[in-house]
Amino acid sequence: MSKKLSSIELFSGAGGLALGLCAAGFRHELLVERDSDSVSTVRGNADDITAGWNIIESDIQHVGFTEYEGKIDLVAGGPPCQPFSLGGKHGAHLDVRDMFPQAARVVGETKPKAFVFENVKGLLRKSFATYFEYIILRLTYPELTPAEDESWMDHLAALERLHTKGKYDGLKYNVVFRLLNAANYGVPQIRERVFIVGIRSDLNLAWSFPEATHSEEALMHSQWVTGEYWKEHGIKTPPPLTEFPSDVRSRARNCDYKADLFESPLERWKTVRDAIKGLPDPQSGDAAAFLNHQFRDGARMYPGHTGSVLDYPSKTLKAGDHGVPGGENMIRFYDNTVRYLTVRESARVQTFPDDYEFSGSWTESMRQIGNAVPVGLAKVVGNKLSAMLASATVKKPIAA
Repeated sequence: MSKKLSSIELFSGAGGLALGLCAAGFRHELLVERDSDSVSTVRGNADDITAGWNIIESDIQHVGFTEYEGKIDLVAGGPPCQPFSLGGKHGAHLDVRDMFPQAARVVGETKPKAFVFENVKGLLRKSFATYFEYIILRLTYPELTPAEDESWMDHLAALERLHTKGKYDGLKYNVVFRLLNAANYGVPQIRERVFIVGIRSDLNLAWSFPEATHSEEALMHSQWVTGEYWKEHGIKTPPPLTEFPSDVRSRARNCDYKADLFESPLERWKTVRDAIKGLPDPQSGDAAAFLNHQFRDGARMYPGHTGSVLDYPSKTLKAGDHGVPGGENMIRFYDNTVRYLTVRESARVQTFPDDYEFSGSWTESMRQIGNAVPVGLAKVVGNKLSAMLASATVKKPIAA
């Protein structure tokens, strides 16, 4: 792309979404993050990868954005997910960490051509359905903020009336959402996240989410029919199918893609083995040549936390805010032993580049990685956004 598109990144964390969007052609005018370790990570890579990024360490509630009005192509970010996470307390609007109202405020102040926000699958829980509708309508009409004494339910009712009436000439976005699985886009991890995309209504633009590029069917075929997967990794004797989780065994045995004539238009899912290929054993002397590739002892399995098998995508990496820190961020080997993923291995599972260094302890670094948007998935979404926004033309001006 000849001209980079401008963007603002909210709740930027360690920079996964920002890195992917940067690779897709966006120039970050501002990043906002309150966590000091995450800010240190982004700033620590400034000599190389994040050079020129203007990141400020602050609570977004204390930052104004009106100076960027009309100057930004995209507002992006991952509002804190704890209010909606399956591992959290499910507080939604009752949780002070719910930052979706702040995201809507920034959109209203900057009036970007588009926005993209990412959050956990739990956002779509039945118990959150009404509040999720409120989030979508707040983002659709970001300038229509609630009165100081107005409850969110009362404000929702007002937005519903306005939306169904269909007559509004102010700032409005056409908003859609979809649950995306990162594995379907070449990320070696089964990670389902909700992406919310809004396109400013005065633009002559049509958006749809990127089509999947990878599939489980293609992985199964390459492993259990052609054997190409094992040849690719130089493995002469594959592990028995019985070593895989029961649901994987069932699909491998019973689905049509076992047929010799199966042909997939998609690439195969990437696995943990794919992700860590080329990295030395973290307990060997060669490990020091790689950033953040230190062994950590103490990994163990317990109910619900059994690690990820080598030849299947990783389970969702978690931030470790509950349960045993990093308890699920483990590799399970075929002798039924486990070890923690190193920070570097985890970063690869999240498709961060090898020269991207994380600041803080192992637990802190794993938290940053577990909270991040996979860089590769962010790039896929960003590529489609950048191509769309590059062709943007104003259909009619927004009413003052």
